[in-house]
Amino acid sequence: MTTGVDLTNCDREPIHIPGSIQPHGCLVACDAGAVTILRHSLNCGNMLGAAGNLNGRDLASVLGAKTAHDIRNALGRAQLSGRSALMFDCALENGRRFDVAVHRFKGSAIIEFESAEANLAAPLEMARAMIGRIAAIDSVERLAKDSTRLVRAALGYDRVMIYQFGPDGAGKVVSEAKRADLESFLGQYFPATDIPQQARALYLKNTIRIISDADFERIPVEPVLDASGEPLDLSFAHLRSVSPIHCEYLRNMGVGASMSISIIVDGELWGLIACHHYSPRTLSMAERVAAEMFGEFFSLHLNALRHKQTLDAAHRAREALDSFLRDTVGSHDINGLLRDKLSQFAGLIPCDGVAMWLDGQMSVVGSVPPEAAILALARFAETVADGQIWATHKLANVVPGAEDYAPMAAGMLVVPLSQRPRDFLFFFRKELVHTLDWAGNPDKTYETGPLGDRLTPRKSFAIWKETVRSESAHWTEQERRFGEATRIALVEVILQHSERLADERTKAELRQRMLNEELNHRVKNILAVIRSLVVHPTADGETLENYAASLRGRIQALSLAHDQVVRNDGGGALRDLLHAELMPYWGDGERVTLDGPAIWMDARAYSIMALVLHELSTNAAKYGALSLPTGRLSVTWSLTPVGGCRIAWREAGGPRVAAPARRGFGSVLIERSIPFDLGGDAAIEYRPDGLEADFILPSRFVALRQAEAAFTNEELPMVDRHDNLDLKGKTALIVED
Repeated sequence: MTTGVDLTNCDREPIHIPGSIQPHGCLVACDAGAVTILRHSLNCGNMLGAAGNLNGRDLASVLGAKTAHDIRNALGRAQLSGRSALMFDCALENGRRFDVAVHRFKGSAIIEFESAEANLAAPLEMARAMIGRIAAIDSVERLAKDSTRLVRAALGYDRVMIYQFGPDGAGKVVSEAKRADLESFLGQYFPATDIPQQARALYLKNTIRIISDADFERIPVEPVLDASGEPLDLSFAHLRSVSPIHCEYLRNMGVGASMSISIIVDGELWGLIACHHYSPRTLSMAERVAAEMFGEFFSLHLNALRHKQTLDAAHRAREALDSFLRDTVGSHDINGLLRDKLSQFAGLIPCDGVAMWLDGQMSVVGSVPPEAAILALARFAETVADGQIWATHKLANVVPGAEDYAPMAAGMLVVPLSQRPRDFLFFFRKELVHTLDWAGNPDKTYETGPLGDRLTPRKSFAIWKETVRSESAHWTEQERRFGEATRIALVEVILQHSERLADERTKAELRQRMLNEELNHRVKNILAVIRSLVVHPTADGETLENYAASLRGRIQALSLAHDQVVRNDGGGALRDLLHAELMPYWGDGERVTLDGPAIWMDARAYSIMALVLHELSTNAAKYGALSLPTGRLSVTWSLTPVGGCRIAWREAGGPRVAAPARRGFGSVLIERSIPFDLGGDAAIEYRPDGLEADFILPSRFVALRQAEAAFTNEELPMVDRHDNLDLKGKTALIVED
């Protein structure tokens, strides 16, 4: 069946139907009911003690009625998937004893016989101890390292390796326990072609495979084809012979026997526990069962640890992103923050370097391509990363000239940072073979068989290196998910920042318009107040000189009030603000009364209240209580139960009041400034006997504290108080603002 198989067609070799078995056992194939023998290996006569041609004979006549009955019962226990049921120390009618494996596959009952092993308990105890030793291991690396040592100690092979398959099918030795005089294969890679696809398919079906002697003589199974022309499928048979090419590979390395245990994770072939011995070695069926049990537990434990690693990595990535998101709160320069955090992004996904192309500027950390190449990659990313992450393990396949900088960056994962393809975060990985060296003795030579030196570990490694030139390690599905999570988080932060800036710009523009209107309105009001001061009737007999002095004092008081509003950027006391605004209308000190605790307003509330109180004061002077000598104004304030400030403005004794027919800017300013800018309340009532206004400032803008008043009731700078000052011989400094 192996005639004509060579290195050019070994990937198509039908290894599941070799037509032969290994010589350390024998095999018979019966009908589905295990009644009649249809095929047998040519060594059955010697091993079973049955003379002549067995095909066509009743199974019971060859093995004995009891043994045939036990085999049919075992077939009933065998799984439909093809996995064998086992019978240990089974006695034939002639007294010979065997360990028997039986399974049913594709309509045939296949029965395998191997010499019985006397001590069955020892392998089971061995498996139990090995499983107990690895059950508490909490890392994949430790699991692999300890398992190779345990398998070698238990089964006695010269070398035990754990061989992991990559996404491209190539393999890597991730753990090794060996005889001291052997060279090491640890860390070495081998091409996918070393284990063809049909062999991998069998590793999934039959989780353990043994070669007792690399020089074994194949024992034919006859007939090769049944009456329908079908060969016997030995996919699940323990004794199935193996490819002559694989045997030559083993012989070229000096290996005399081998065993492989499949490592299956989530239904996929993750790797192998590969055992080599440098002389022939046969394991008993009980030992193989123990190894198979250990392999299955190893696979389950590995799967659990890999899921734990994924969760831990996701948790670390989430914590890193959360930390970054916290740092963005209140940041006014999100681009600068992203650049400052670039080194932290490198910890989200395993990589050798990170680059960020943001708003036309480049930032890099670690091993990255040259700057000119990154600019070209940014332009390339615009064509492939349209709102989604994009990755390649071989840039040279998609970007011309990328092989020139492959030692620095052979693979790339792109994370878009904007809805339009403009800003990007790049993760880079170096060329995989850039720092790899053969771990063993460089002078070591291997035998070369008739198929050439291709079938040696060193040549395989060289072929793998040539195959993956200009390639990086593959980006896993987990790493792609982390990249997508990073993209979502960063895009959201950038969008929120843009929205916040847009909102602030809108508010700033609105405040600017109000400020311009207020400035215009206030200038008019100031002129109106000055006009009212100028035309204010003088007392009988008052001289022009006294009138001019009084007028100068009133204008000075008005200037002082406005200066107080402009200069108090850090906030101020409510009483001081009222003094400053009402000073020009204070008169003899009895027209205006103020009463309330020492309330301090922050800069925002102080500014808003300055506008409102100035408007109220101006209106009171022009149209309200302060426009007549008989008018009175009372302003009281107090703290609310929730810590806010309630202000009551009461006018009396002035002209009769009526609601204005047209609401001008001043009325809008009084009614809306506090609700709009501070989130407080404002209410105005135009009572016939005087205007009443009530305001509430929220607690976050006010505080109760003892602030120094700019003026007290007893020390108000009356405009007439300084008329008799003697300034003769004094020097004055006049500063105009």
